[in-house]
Amino acid sequence: MVLVALMSLLLAPLPPVLMLQDTGVLQGRQEPDPTTPALLRLSDTLLAHYRRGVRPVRDWRTTTTVAIDVMVYAILSVDEKNQVLTTYIWYRQHWKDEFLQWDPAHFDNITQISLPAESIWVPDILINEFVDVGKSPDVPYVYIRHHGEVQNLKPIQVVTACSLDIYNFPFDVQNCSLTFTSWLHNIHDINLSLWRQPELVKFDRSVFMNQGEWELLYVLSHFQEFSVKSSDNYAEMKFYVVIRRRPLFYAINLLLPSIFLMVMDIVGFYLPPNSGERVSFKITLLLGYSVFLIIVSDTLPATAVGTPLIGIYFVVCMALLVISLTETIFIVRLVHKQDLQPHVPNWVKHLLLERATALLCIWDRKKFSQSRTQSSDISRHVENNDSTAKLNHYGAEDPREREVAGGTRPTPAFATPAEGSLLVHSILHEITTIRQFLEKRDEFRDVAREWLQVGYVLDVLLFRAYLVAVLAYTITLGTLWSVWQYA
Repeated sequence: MVLVALMSLLLAPLPPVLMLQDTGVLQGRQEPDPTTPALLRLSDTLLAHYRRGVRPVRDWRTTTTVAIDVMVYAILSVDEKNQVLTTYIWYRQHWKDEFLQWDPAHFDNITQISLPAESIWVPDILINEFVDVGKSPDVPYVYIRHHGEVQNLKPIQVVTACSLDIYNFPFDVQNCSLTFTSWLHNIHDINLSLWRQPELVKFDRSVFMNQGEWELLYVLSHFQEFSVKSSDNYAEMKFYVVIRRRPLFYAINLLLPSIFLMVMDIVGFYLPPNSGERVSFKITLLLGYSVFLIIVSDTLPATAVGTPLIGIYFVVCMALLVISLTETIFIVRLVHKQDLQPHVPNWVKHLLLERATALLCIWDRKKFSQSRTQSSDISRHVENNDSTAKLNHYGAEDPREREVAGGTRPTPAFATPAEGSLLVHSILHEITTIRQFLEKRDEFRDVAREWLQVGYVLDVLLFRAYLVAVLAYTITLGTLWSVWQYA
């Protein structure tokens, strides 16, 4: 009886708990609880024996290929002085992890799962141009698909060094590169490729914010290998971000005021050269332009490499204003000489009042020759009158004077003949002095009129030369800016 009872006890089935424990001992692991959610069971299964410090390949000769992609979201700032570009990009990369694979049929048909990025292996891909850590949001998770593909998607604020060329400011186009490469692994361990086709990356502006100062033209991509001092080769993927500045704001606030002041300087030449208002007007323009340059000095980009073309434009405009003021002072000094000025030399009359008037197409140049003829006639007439007066005064050959002296003109009642003769001589002397003064005044007026004519012709000549210089400078500058803009 005892033997039969012992045999029945040995042949009886074991409890379920004991069966699981024995099975776990025999197989070296414990079966997950079927009541646990599928995501938790999958996560526990994938990370149970995962080592994040080792490159996830079963054969160490296998190369891990990381496909990357860049989408430019915004251009935050361009620091010309420090040669730094700050952009906000959407960075995407994916690679294959051979240790993160499963059969979806065993886990409720789950084909992808998100896991913490710090729990798995992540390639050490950095941007070579990094100069500062941007304020990027932290995205702690990555997506993993059932065949082992890992997708790491995150936005990054990139602060990179860029060689900025500001010579064509504000019509400049900048080309800055973002170079992605593995900092440690060579090309045999980690290789890089492009996620999308280069054409799709180049003209992709789907997420770009197009309301700022800079406009995104395109993004070029280029793969290359490089080595450092004949060591192992490394793979790198370059993205060239080409942006263009919108010049409307600078054209309105910088170029138009300068153009208006230069136009007013040209209009100022139509003020009469013999008036002092032109000098004060040109000085006012020069002071106004100086204040304008002080105001816009903070707007212009400053670098230690060179000066933008617009800065040279402002300097040349200032020089033109100074030349215009100098020319005005010279002309005003020429036409405002004192009474002791000499006659206009004949070669100046021939060169300016005859040749220059014909060259400059001054239609009233006959007026100049007539005025010069009248001036010479007046001078000859004055000389004839002077000689006639001298003859009449000393010889008394004029019968009218003799008639007046003889008895026609009454003499004072109380004057003796000697006193009457002295009185007549005194009166004639005063009259002669007055006549000589008037003749001298007319002569000075003629000389001043001649210098005024010379100043007028010279002013027209210098004005047209100044206008030609301004137009040539404007056309040259506009042509250069247009060529560089569409280059």
